[in-house]
Amino acid sequence: METTLLLIKPNAVRNRNIGAIIDHIEKEQFWIVAMKLFQMDTTLAEKFYAIHKDKPFYSDLIAFMSSGDIIALILKKENAVSELREVVGNTDPQKANPGTIRCLYGESVNRNSVHASDSVANAQTEIALIFPELM
Repeated sequence: METTLLLIKPNAVRNRNIGAIIDHIEKEQFWIVAMKLFQMDTTLAEKFYAIHKDKPFYSDLIAFMSSGDIIALILKKENAVSELREVVGNTDPQKANPGTIRCLYGESVNRNSVHASDSVANAQTEIALIFPELM
């Protein structure tokens, strides 16, 4: 069993897509290990997205991720990281496969409704950042 992280981003929270996204995840047989509602401050957003620091969209990403409530979920399943990446779809909702979370609820590449860890190592790092109380 692998553990991974899913963040329901501020636009999806504002658009009241939380329940639909969680339902989607549960239908795919993921176990929800932990869940919380929080706001990501700028400092945490900068740490979380440090890998993108030199990219042109970084400032907008930090501002967006600190713009409102986020739902964080720790999920567990066999091959959780790769399975979740399939379920959420391409970062560009226009290129995401039909029925994927980003296709259904994403607005744009930057406001694509969810974040999903892209590797087991990154999942561990991201979970530690978002859920320090569990470490």
